[in-house]
Amino acid sequence: MSKPFRPRRSVLYVPASNPKALAKVASLNADAIIFDLEDAVAPEAKEDAREALRAYFAANPAGKAERIIRINHLTSEWGGEDLLAARACKPNAILLPKVENLQDVTGVAEVLEETDASENVRLWAMIETARGIINADEIAELGLRSTSRLDCFVVGTNDIAKETGTVLEKGRHFFTPWLMQILLCAKAGHLDIIDGVYNDFNDMSGFESECGESFKMGFDGKSLIHPSQIEPANKAFTPVSEAVTDARSIVQAFDLAENAGKGAISLNGRMVERMHLETAQKLLARIETINHSN
Repeated sequence: MSKPFRPRRSVLYVPASNPKALAKVASLNADAIIFDLEDAVAPEAKEDAREALRAYFAANPAGKAERIIRINHLTSEWGGEDLLAARACKPNAILLPKVENLQDVTGVAEVLEETDASENVRLWAMIETARGIINADEIAELGLRSTSRLDCFVVGTNDIAKETGTVLEKGRHFFTPWLMQILLCAKAGHLDIIDGVYNDFNDMSGFESECGESFKMGFDGKSLIHPSQIEPANKAFTPVSEAVTDARSIVQAFDLAENAGKGAISLNGRMVERMHLETAQKLLARIETINHSN
């Protein structure tokens, strides 16, 4: 079952406990904002952060960007209250941290159903532990069930590095097998997948390089820690003009009467099949949605 495309090129974390950051959200050109109640908020500030988030959503019932709230794990002392606060805010999605099995998702989905939360409130899952990577396939299968609400994976590279002791360096050579494993599972479950953060927001060259690699790997976007990373991420995850032109030529070629019913045609010296047509149509639909959102 195909789902409508929604740009998620740039996904910015904003601490719910930071009033200045919250005030800037409306002026940002990020595709999505993650209002963070978890790692970015100190234990003693959790309650105040929830109240600040409630006030923010009450004052700003709608926004240009997709709005996601990251809660603490339900097994923590803050998770239950976080979930109630997030549900009351009616965001586009709730981001679940350290998801390690499908029950971490279905348990929250059941709570939302029992409290009559709108079906428009979706769930995102962070894959950021060794167990989460191992079980990514069974978790991603929930994307094929409409009742699970699961729409997206977010990779937590910093937490993976911390748990495994693996060095997270430029090029992420040691991480590539895990990243591709998580990505493959996400795509099999028809989920979007957002790459992890780039920690040095002053190193724009390194960030742009990692975004380019991430796009080629098949990620749908990049999670961000600073507003300066938004535009480079948007650019990196937008199909280049040459790809758009090529996609249009493929669609136009198959639209010709003499190619009706053909499974493959010759175009500009190469063989093009119907699967290439489907890819081209998908790319054009995506670029149209991106242009409309801009």
